[in-house]
Formats: sequence, structure tokens, C-alpha cells
Amino acid sequence: MMQSNNTNFQNHFPNASTIRRFQLGNGITVLAYSNMHSKSLTVIGMLATGSAWDQAGKLGTAHFTASMLMRGNEKMTFREISDRLESVGASLSFSAGTLNTWFQGRSLVKDFPMLLALLYDNLTSPIFPQEYITRLRNQLITSLLIRDQDTQERAALEFDKVLFKSHPYALPVDGYAETIANIQRHDLTKHHSMYHPHNAVIAVSGALPLQDIESMIKGQFDQWAPKKESVNPVSTGFEAIIEETRSHIPIEGKSQSDIQMGTFGPSRASADYYAAYLGNHVLGQFGLYGRIGRSVRNKAGLAYYAFSSLNALPEIGSWEFNAGVNPVNVEKTITLIKDEIRHYLEEPLQEDELEDSKSHLIGRLPMSLESNAGIANALLSIERFHLGLDYFQNYASLISSITPAQILEASRRYLDPEKLIIISAGVEK
Repeated sequence: MMQSNNTNFQNHFPNASTIRRFQLGNGITVLAYSNMHSKSLTVIGMLATGSAWDQAGKLGTAHFTASMLMRGNEKMTFREISDRLESVGASLSFSAGTLNTWFQGRSLVKDFPMLLALLYDNLTSPIFPQEYITRLRNQLITSLLIRDQDTQERAALEFDKVLFKSHPYALPVDGYAETIANIQRHDLTKHHSMYHPHNAVIAVSGALPLQDIESMIKGQFDQWAPKKESVNPVSTGFEAIIEETRSHIPIEGKSQSDIQMGTFGPSRASADYYAAYLGNHVLGQFGLYGRIGRSVRNKAGLAYYAFSSLNALPEIGSWEFNAGVNPVNVEKTITLIKDEIRHYLEEPLQEDELEDSKSHLIGRLPMSLESNAGIANALLSIERFHLGLDYFQNYASLISSITPAQILEASRRYLDPEKLIIISAGVEK
């Protein structure tokens, strides 16, 4: 019966016959899905530039630039853009990552042409008014000073710094207070000059026929003239972890300490990814944070939260373990997490806990595709990670076929409790 229900669900998932994938002459790839059960549309996309292109001493330029895109373009002021969106209940936002700049918008069907026009104008012809640069700089610096007092944020920043070393992934996309203070208008316009349509991806889901979506996208974005691509930043490779690295970041006046520990994990394209993903779900996700949650939080009562996560990037990943604890319990919690990892690596998972995780992961897929935003995000991932247009049809069988032996073999390639980066932040105890 379960198999039959899964098959019925899969028949309604986006697939190679219902997703339209096409490319514009300027290099933009578009994936569109017609979801006539909705009265709105969502557009999500990415450009091939981000904080990895930031100049030395001006980290946060990509983030600053993306945050300025809504502050006015050659056709409309900041107030006019805001009023236009607000008057029809639409939304539009921009953000930056290490390797990409992202955008997301949503509107009713009748307002979708307006949304696409705003998206295009803000991407291609922002004016970076000095008044708003000054205001935004102050806001960004304030948020970074607040971040510096956040134990969870500080542990995560230090973890990335130690794990990724001289690679751009080691640095925070939003920079530091001192680097944001250095960024001037010409830095923003220079970074914006690296925005180009080459290798950009746009994903759309909503209540229009596919031919209408394609016509609107082409009508708006075909005019974005291709130009010379920005040179990819030079970055080092990733160094294997050969021993445990332990450090504590003192932040006075905190009642909670946060722990972040872990190592490298598989990339999204790795053959190990699905086995590690399923194993991690048992280890630190399922139910109340899996085995780690049961051991550290429920049984020992040491942590406010404790879980693990697998963060898969295009060329590498990280396998991370997090906990928030009373400062006196930091070392005990670290020991318990390491013990749980050892146990996880000693023998294959039990069939019952593995089947529970498989059922949960397969069963939640339909929920992730209930909204246009969920579908558009999924389409973007399909393109970004080359998953194939029938990914959703293959997902259940792919997860179901993974064996305990495969999980153990893949996990042992990455996890070693004696070779972890271990960072804690909070008061000294």
C-alpha cells in the first residue's frame, strides 16, 4: 500500500515531461513548471558571482552590493519600487553567497510581468544612491557587532575558518565590521560590473502555461547583453584533517555556550552523498535529533539542543555536529558526541531505524513541493547539481535502495572521532 501511495504521489511530481528547460542566447538557463493549482508565481535564480570575488580588506562587498539592489534603479527610486511591490502584495529580494548572487520574487499572475521587469531593472541598472549606501553600511555594521556577541555564530565562523583555511568558504559572506566600513560606492559599482547572464539560472513555478512563462522570461531577459565573464577567483584546494583541532572563543556575559564540531563531507555530486545523507538522518536528525539528540539531550540532559547536519556544496561538503549547552557541560557534551560517532561507525545501522528514516525522507518530499517556492527551489537545485529532470521520480527508489553496509562504508570515509575540528564559544568555565 505504501509503495502504491508513493507511486501516486510521484505521478504528480514535476518531471521531464512537465518541466520546460530552455536557454537564452545570452547564456541564461531557465527551468519552468506550470502549477495551475496556485494563483501566484515564484521566480528564483542565481548569478555566477559572489563573495569569492571580494577584494582583500573589503570582504562583504558582494553582500553589500546585493543588499543595495532594491535601493533604486535607473527607472525607479527605492520608494517607488517598494510602493509598487507593496501595492500588489508582491515581494522581491536579493542576497549573496560565496560563489553566487541569489534572487527571489513572488506575485499574483496578473502582476508577474511587473515583477519580472523590476527584477531585470534591479539586476542590470541599479544606481547605488549614496544616501542609502550610508544607511545600509550602518545597518550592516550594527548587525555584525551583534553577530560578534552571538555564541552560535562565532563558533560557526571559527569552524569554517579552520576547516576551509585559505579557501573562500572560510570567510563570512557578510564580512566584518571593519571591512564593511572600508567599502565605498565605487566598490559596489565595480562588483556589480561582474554581474552577467553567462551561467545564470532562473527557475519559475506558478499558475501560467509553460509557453506563457517562456515568452515572458524571453521577452524580459533576452535583452540582457552578454559581456566578458569575470575571471574566477584563485582559490586553494582543501587540506585533509590529520588530527583533532580544539579551540574556545571566550565571550563574557553569556549563559549558554555553543559547540560546533565536524569535518569534511561529500559534495552534492559525490557517489557517497545519498548514503551519508541517510546515515546522518539517523545519527543526528530524525525525531528529536536522532541518536545524538537522544544521547546528549534526552538521556544525559546536557544540551538545550544537539544535532548533526550534512552540508553539501558543489565541490565539497561538511559534516557538522552542533550543541547548545550550559558552559559547565561543554567538555562532557563533546565527549558524548564523539562517543556517539564511534558507536555509529562500529557497526551497520539497525534495519528498523533505517527504515523509519527512509520512510520519513520519502514521505516529506511531497510536502516540500506543495508551494511554488518549494518547487522553484527544487528546480534550481536540479540545475545547479545536475540531478536530472526526473529526479523526483527517482528519489524514492534511490533512497530505498541504500543498504546499511553502504552507509557504513561511506560514513567511514569521512568521519573519524579522533580527527575533528571542535570549536566552542561562550564564557570560560
